Amino acid sequence: MQLHTLKRKTENKGSKRIGRGRASGKGKTAGRGTKGQNARAGHKKRPEIREQLKKLPKLRGRGVHGLRSIVAPAEVLNVSSLERAFAPGDTITVALLLERGLVHARKGKQPRVKLLGDGELTKKLAVQGISASASAKQKIEQAGGSVA
Repeated sequence: MQLHTLKRKTENKGSKRIGRGRASGKGKTAGRGTKGQNARAGHKKRPEIREQLKKLPKLRGRGVHGLRSIVAPAEVLNVSSLERAFAPGDTITVALLLERGLVHARKGKQPRVKLLGDGELTKKLAVQGISASASAKQKIEQAGGSVA
């Protein structure tokens, strides 16, 4: 046995060459039929998903998926609302605000809430798990409450 006498187990098979006369079996229209978008060079059928995408409204400015990364804004609540809705000594949480109807759930989830310092506060209140502006924090602490 010599190297130049070795043969492959399976034969090399080249790809079918199209558009090379009628004897090859793929001549003339090269298996594309006649005319139309599919028969042309560089033919690309527009995918169905593109048709669906075209029907969506155009989002400007951040790309189609850019808005998914933006965090939903916090629900804003003023100190004056706490004055009206709670008794002295209450501990305020997001769940309690939802229960009392001061904030609303978003897609069935608890919203982010931020307290702002508009209005006056005379009651001692403990705020937990809610962010507060500097002025709101100052007013709550002046009334004897705490923000955690």
